[in-house]
Amino acid sequence: MKLRSRSWLVLLQCVLMGAFIVACSDDGDTGTNTGQGGEIAGDLEIQYFVGGYGDSWWKEVISDFKDAYPDVNVIEHAGPTINDEMRSRWVSNNPPDVVYIDGAGSSETQMVEDGQLMNLTAWLEGIELEGGDKLLDSFIVKPATYDGEIYSLPLVFDTWGTWYDKALFEEKGYTVPANFDEFMESMSEIKAGEGIDPFVTTGQHPYYFLRGMLYPAFAAAGGEQLLADVITGKEGAWSSEQVLAIMKCVEQMATEGMFDSGLGALNHTQSQMNFLLHENAFIPVGFWLPNEMRNDIPDGFEFGFIPSPMNASGEKYAIVPDLRPLAIAEEAANPEAAKAFVAFVFTREYASSFSEHTGAIMNLNGVDLTQNENVPEYLMDANAMINDPNVVEIYEKPHPMSADLETPIGNALISLMLGNMTAEEFVAEAEKAASEYRAGLE
Repeated sequence: MKLRSRSWLVLLQCVLMGAFIVACSDDGDTGTNTGQGGEIAGDLEIQYFVGGYGDSWWKEVISDFKDAYPDVNVIEHAGPTINDEMRSRWVSNNPPDVVYIDGAGSSETQMVEDGQLMNLTAWLEGIELEGGDKLLDSFIVKPATYDGEIYSLPLVFDTWGTWYDKALFEEKGYTVPANFDEFMESMSEIKAGEGIDPFVTTGQHPYYFLRGMLYPAFAAAGGEQLLADVITGKEGAWSSEQVLAIMKCVEQMATEGMFDSGLGALNHTQSQMNFLLHENAFIPVGFWLPNEMRNDIPDGFEFGFIPSPMNASGEKYAIVPDLRPLAIAEEAANPEAAKAFVAFVFTREYASSFSEHTGAIMNLNGVDLTQNENVPEYLMDANAMINDPNVVEIYEKPHPMSADLETPIGNALISLMLGNMTAEEFVAEAEKAASEYRAGLE
């Protein structure tokens, strides 16, 4: 499994070191082969969540697509609550043609399990990039598979990690932790020195802590096998000794008052605002944080990023890539236009543009971001760390956790973080949730 992770690392290095290839035709068509014959025309409905990455990149790409395919009428469904707004459309088998799966209320795995996404396995084989290389061979991280089949293409490469204010840490001499013991020591220093609860996350969306802190912890403790087992709800995984030991660490954070006592009521932007205002010192978020909060960053604040330090002393940081995919609805009314749009999006030109607009990375290799002066410094710093195999170990998950499992585990997690549940009680609740989840699949 580590061989596969290391090959992923080589691909990620290409993001910063590889050749930047741009080849657009004069009429705006990127030259991407859709792999389909016939006219591309008619209405095309696209659903995309607007969160920390914003929507400026989407506006650019959709505008270019309209120029390249003037007979297509693009209808956009977008916004921060679009997943809830469009839920009835999906339930009634009248979905939009294309969906970007991100944000609260969305679950790729759930959509696959419910038969809502088109199988793209065969189609993907024929898709090529500008330079003629196959798209399937050009992802930094390969698409998720379900029994060997592909139902979505990973558009956004992100990774959860722990953020802090570099300027504050340098001024006060606080420790940037490299493992859990140092993490506890650092939070103790900050609690005493600043008089604050050091760690904050959103209680309204407990998957932030699950994905941002626990996934790396599971990977560091038990590798990709343990990570896969907890995500898929394998019998005995959540009650294993390795998971219990990790949850005892979380219980220790709660017992020693490291969590923000009011986190249960915080949504993700409120928790991020508290972090920027130094009401807390650490927060687990992905690369979207600086872009989402760009209008609220205090003067002198300097973003620092580390892989979440839940690993044991003497062990490397653990990184678990987090992907945001693009998919086509199984019941798409205009599947040909949908395929044309998805193929159109995946170019290295738009990958470079994505980093400019969002401060994050599109999931394509061979894009040289070092030549783009508009890419933020924190992204360069974070990737330099991720690219160092002496510091970071990369672990891949098989696919996202189903919402049917993630929701009850998240509810129990909030109780643990607030000190209302012991680690032993948590793993019992999680094991029960996994059992019920498995039963629901039968």
